[in-house]
Amino acid sequence: GLLDTPRRYLRALRELTQGYDEDPDAILSRVFMDTCDEMVVVRAIAFTSLCEHHLLPFTGHAAVAYLPHGKIVGLSKLARVVQCFARRLQVQERMTQQIANAIQAALKPLGVGVVVTAMHSCMAVRGVRCPAEMVTSCLLGAFQKGEARAEFLALARAP
Repeated sequence: GLLDTPRRYLRALRELTQGYDEDPDAILSRVFMDTCDEMVVVRAIAFTSLCEHHLLPFTGHAAVAYLPHGKIVGLSKLARVVQCFARRLQVQERMTQQIANAIQAALKPLGVGVVVTAMHSCMAVRGVRCPAEMVTSCLLGAFQKGEARAEFLALARAP
């Protein structure tokens, strides 16, 4: 059973790090001009990433939102940009910021919100051996305060 393990492991690592070959700007480049002025939210975007400190997986889901300002993007593009950054050696804190900053740069919306929730194998199966969820957020523009912040955070938490 171990004979092909090195080959399978290499193939798995290539797949888990293919985000380095993806360009978030290209993913988000196809936009549509639209007068939509309500919050766009895609939540429960599942992902798996590799902790850059231990090379162990962390898995979870992301909620991504933006407040359009003349441009919208296909909703699959939001999931693709999450996958782009997740498929790199990562820390969750940076990944959350990278997703938000990429959307802000590409769409120039009034605001962006990203909440990422994940379980980290490096904490659950080694060291403290305590499976716990980590939650990170990055709120930009209109999402930093007021009603847009409260609405997004409520929608991101909803089942």
